[in-house]
Amino acid sequence: QVQLVESGGGLVQPGGSLRLSCSASRSISSFNAMAWYRQPPVKQRELVASLTRYGLTVYADSVKGRFTIFRDNAKNTVYLQMNSLKLEDTAVYYCNGDHYSGQYWGQGTQVTVSS
Repeated sequence: QVQLVESGGGLVQPGGSLRLSCSASRSISSFNAMAWYRQPPVKQRELVASLTRYGLTVYADSVKGRFTIFRDNAKNTVYLQMNSLKLEDTAVYYCNGDHYSGQYWGQGTQVTVSS
């Protein structure tokens, strides 16, 4: 069984920054890909950014140039650096791991952008 634990959410003003962390119970090198999704209030969950084991990244158009996904293999952790945050970035952010044994999700961390 794989466990993913997110941290780093919180309340931030528009234009501010946050860094989310996703710690895995297994080596992240064993994942085909790691990703961050988010679910805004009364909306469906959407992909924010993904990172393959080969280092390829994909970003939602709404976050390109503002968010960066990266990893630290030694810490088995994937990060989402979020800069220039906007009100519409408010959501619960989920870490996802695509592993050969299945798809795994973290419990989510709340990000609220508000003045």
